[in-house]
Amino acid sequence: MDKKSVKEIKEAIENLELSRYMEYIDLLRSDDRKSVQNLALKLAKKLDKIRAEDERLEKINIYENEGYNKGYLYIGGIDEAGRGPLAGPVVASIVVFGKDTKIEGIDDSKKLSESKREELFEIIKEKALDYGIGIVNNEEIDRINILNATYLAMQKAINSLEKTPDYLLVDAAHIPGIDIDQNSIIKGDSKSISIAAASIIAKVTRDNIMYQYDRMYPEYGFKSHKGYGTKEHYEAIDKNGIIPIHRKSFLKKYFK
Repeated sequence: MDKKSVKEIKEAIENLELSRYMEYIDLLRSDDRKSVQNLALKLAKKLDKIRAEDERLEKINIYENEGYNKGYLYIGGIDEAGRGPLAGPVVASIVVFGKDTKIEGIDDSKKLSESKREELFEIIKEKALDYGIGIVNNEEIDRINILNATYLAMQKAINSLEKTPDYLLVDAAHIPGIDIDQNSIIKGDSKSISIAAASIIAKVTRDNIMYQYDRMYPEYGFKSHKGYGTKEHYEAIDKNGIIPIHRKSFLKKYFK
């Protein structure tokens, strides 16, 4: 190793197989050059990060594995996006993975950047055995209320699957009116890989809908706030009024 330049060593460890990390860390640490020893430190930190992610990915399969151990064969995770906004639909998604599926970086959609969500959106669709999306618009939300609209979106997502799951993992909810065993998990979008995946599918789908609305109604700023009750959004309503995609039941003060 001492015959190689620092540049050559950097290039070597960039494409290093994980199985050889410890070997190289030991070699680099024994080098007299401080810069090479610093590379050993960076490689060790990278290995720690990889191991931590592997451990996290094991943990977020726990609820799925519990289901398999109980005899369930086709497990779907469900989450929604858009319960709180003043405008636009509520969107639910369900994702079914094969046993022991791992996707690096997958997590609660709220913890991820938009670019990471979009990247994972495509990976999830590729790796899923099946996935479904349910959308309930603002008019239906006003008619049946947001809670029932959320349940309806979840039911629609389930019904859009090619095969009905025999077990559901649901983020902090129990869906009424369906004859499928369910497990309601508080903060499930950070504890279950299939719920995390569903949160990403639902969030990206809803955001794309709101981008379309932004092009239709640019004066409301939907691109930035996605319909939530920000200062910018309320100022746009005060200036321009209510539009067809607003949830009137969320904006009752404007109808007195």
